[in-house]
Amino acid sequence: MIILKIGGSILTNKDSSESEVDAGSLERIAREIKSSLDNSFKELIIVHGAGSFGHPPAKKYKIGEAFDKSEFPEKRIGFCETQNAVKKLNMHVCEAFIKEGLPVVAIPASSFMTATNKRITHGNLDSFKRYLDKGFIPVIYGDVVLDDELEICVISGDQLIQYLAVNLSPDEVILGTDVDGVYNKNPKTHDDAIFFDKFSSLEDLDTLEGTTNVDVTGGMVGKIKELLYLADLGIESKIINAEVENNIFKVLENEKVKGTIISRGN
Repeated sequence: MIILKIGGSILTNKDSSESEVDAGSLERIAREIKSSLDNSFKELIIVHGAGSFGHPPAKKYKIGEAFDKSEFPEKRIGFCETQNAVKKLNMHVCEAFIKEGLPVVAIPASSFMTATNKRITHGNLDSFKRYLDKGFIPVIYGDVVLDDELEICVISGDQLIQYLAVNLSPDEVILGTDVDGVYNKNPKTHDDAIFFDKFSSLEDLDTLEGTTNVDVTGGMVGKIKELLYLADLGIESKIINAEVENNIFKVLENEKVKGTIISRGN
């Protein structure tokens, strides 16, 4: 079993106020996944980010921040706008995958998960297991859910990865981002950025000045924290650049790809 995360920055222009899909990247990734599945059998779960679809409304309505009860009507609308936005992106993703012949089925987190203080505390994964058993590819994505303490909150794709991995024990976890892996600073704006081929400690986070966009879900540092938790359970992860052609195919086929391994091992 492989859990593959496709970052919102790959599928959309995350900094844009417009909700536009990067159709070229999406179609290419769909082809690479299909080629890998045609080449060798594997169970696959796909997680994708919210990108420019989900982040603007979540930020506008400050979803996940404490609020007065009098603000709840407006917060409800914000919840609905955010949920609807990420659902639209998921529709584009699933359409592209189905067109390529991939048997994907969307399973929104908001339909079966709840949280407490922004952390997932409940989510019955029986449907995931049943779809996998029947040869489907479950697709889940960053979403908004009910929260026992905050009423509503954002659940990132990276947190979904952790929850799924803890409960389903995959053989591999792969994150496709818009950079080659973890750097000590943003490699897009700093030529002297230092690349980490391996990351194994929370203490190492002190060496990071910020790598990619910091958004409502935590950016690269948030990803690393989620994956280090998995590393403590013996689940190794790899962060790669999904913008590089054939990287998704290669990593699914266990071929060598430049990236950062998140592991507690030596």
